[in-house]
Amino acid sequence: MTRSPQVPCMFIFGDSLVDNGNNDQLLTISRANYPPYGIDFAQGSSGRFSNGRTLADVLAQLLGFRNFIPSYALAQSSSILRGLNYASGASGIRDETGNNLGDHYSMNRQIENFGYTARRIQRLFRGNSSRTLEYLNKCIFFSGMGSNDYLNNYFMPYYYSTSSQYSPKTYATLLLQDYSRQLSNLYNLGARKFAIIGVGQIGCIPYELARMNNRNGKSRCNEEINRAISIYNNGLIKMIDRFNNGELPGANFVYVNTYESSKDVAANANSYGFEVLDKGCCGVGRNNGQITCLPFQQPCPDRSKYLFWDAFHPTEAANVIYARKAYGSTDRSEVYPMNIKQLASCV
Repeated sequence: MTRSPQVPCMFIFGDSLVDNGNNDQLLTISRANYPPYGIDFAQGSSGRFSNGRTLADVLAQLLGFRNFIPSYALAQSSSILRGLNYASGASGIRDETGNNLGDHYSMNRQIENFGYTARRIQRLFRGNSSRTLEYLNKCIFFSGMGSNDYLNNYFMPYYYSTSSQYSPKTYATLLLQDYSRQLSNLYNLGARKFAIIGVGQIGCIPYELARMNNRNGKSRCNEEINRAISIYNNGLIKMIDRFNNGELPGANFVYVNTYESSKDVAANANSYGFEVLDKGCCGVGRNNGQITCLPFQQPCPDRSKYLFWDAFHPTEAANVIYARKAYGSTDRSEVYPMNIKQLASCV
């Protein structure tokens, strides 16, 4: 007997960490619809920026979905009641974020697309708005935003002016004001169960390690970026506390602390099965991080030993660990104030 999913549907918002093909038809260099991307994925090069499953894919499986949540761009009408993935590579909280890479769906555009979906669901329920809201109230709304607002905005001064206009603290405040409004818009459209993914240690990805090599040729993290990210993440926790404490009545927000989880994985790499933490499995230049994975490039033979797939993104092996922590960890430094399994059971 097949068990039903723990929630009726899952809607996914984010960037390339969870994009599963929404960028494939856009005029952008932020695409992953070519080999060796997807080398370990059953459907091959599906637009996922990894060798296999993303964090959202693994979470969907842990929640009991038999099939992966389809991309908004390619979904059939029959699948919308199970949820859709709106994530878009290079996207951010701010609309201009990622424009240096080409077209994409910003968070605002992703929410607009969900609005279209919500109206389609209401039509399936014969125009019954209360039934539509009751249905959406039970779903998981996964959102992971902010990485590109730093990598492809604030810390790209030759293209964006934000770092000259705002201090890291002011910029984080502005991001969180926008993000708060965006999540409130999802709440107004029916969302009640939110899994909010914090920004990871992006100062330690291969791309930054390649830029920060010291005179001895050893890699070191870009701590300026990590400090800025910590300001944002700390503000994100406070925002979630406000939402949970009555600012958005009836909503439950979970904060997934990928920053702390990634620190744990790096500190205990051997116990997690990783041998290579500072290089992409596929890429070009120092740390395989100066140029990301090229079409038909030969990747490393054993992806399970690598923390990073390319200059920016984790391997499937890392995504599995992060998803399991988000779903079932009882460590409040990793997931707060409850885990996603508990969130799914909230009434």
